[in-house]
Amino acid sequence: MKNKRILLVEDNPDDEALTVRALKKSNVANEIIVVRDGVEALDYLFCEGSFAGCQPRALPQVVLLDLKLPKLDGLGVLRRIRADARTRFLPVVILSSSDEEADRLQGYSLGANSYVRKPINFEQFLTAAAHLGLYWLVLNEPPVVEDI
Repeated sequence: MKNKRILLVEDNPDDEALTVRALKKSNVANEIIVVRDGVEALDYLFCEGSFAGCQPRALPQVVLLDLKLPKLDGLGVLRRIRADARTRFLPVVILSSSDEEADRLQGYSLGANSYVRKPINFEQFLTAAAHLGLYWLVLNEPPVVEDI
């Protein structure tokens, strides 16, 4: 399970620290890759920009994606992930503080696998992180996608 990486796309340092802490405290021992804007997320996934030269098939097990990001918002990132055959089936969990029905609807319309609202309370967030880790890293069985 340790080779299953998590890509956390989060621009807020406090939310990043809280998410990483909650995952670690929930015994998620997986490597957590943090990128801080939508462009950097796509660079990581497609081995471009500062991630040029990385191994293209080394995709994360799950992407935890904030919606409100600089350079390219989370919905733009999701749109690009779903448009590419290499990442079309990559599990994407929107992890946002937004409680707007329009954000949820658009996220699911673009192919999000889940939408989790960031709890304000750390204990609630700890519980949510434990559930996310258990489901996406242990229980979920993603399809095996052949090289395209």
